[in-house]
Amino acid sequence: MKKTNAMRILENENVDFEIIEYSKDEGISGIEVADNLGEDRNRVFKTLVTESKEEENYVFVVPASSELDLKKAAKVSNSKKIEMIPQKKLLPLTGYVHGGCSPVGMKKSFKTFIDSSAEDFDFFYVSGGKVGMQIKVNPKSLIEAIDGSFADIKKE
Repeated sequence: MKKTNAMRILENENVDFEIIEYSKDEGISGIEVADNLGEDRNRVFKTLVTESKEEENYVFVVPASSELDLKKAAKVSNSKKIEMIPQKKLLPLTGYVHGGCSPVGMKKSFKTFIDSSAEDFDFFYVSGGKVGMQIKVNPKSLIEAIDGSFADIKKE
């Protein structure tokens, strides 16, 4: 297995994690990944990249079973308005493709918010930086490694 930027960064930060590989032929959505892994859809998180009206980028990490609440996202990022970036901007901006976007190891460091529901878990899953790879990690350890914040950001 070839190491991704996400793996290298977590190793450099001395974060304990486990790599879980799965068949990318069975889908790339968060729900499909959770089902493929046989995991709770609330424990597998998806990474979403946004742009504010002020043209700042933010990263939001929410359970696969949920949607990002754009109003809550704007509020926690102190933005007037937040929108998802167009998919064609994802690779040039982050270095990651759709379905393989990790909150760790993007080309640039962006302010990152993980939904507060992750705090209830001793571990959860986020993308390992490529399709077919997930990182199983403690949410609090991940927050420290990426200098992120927990926030209530998912739709109810």
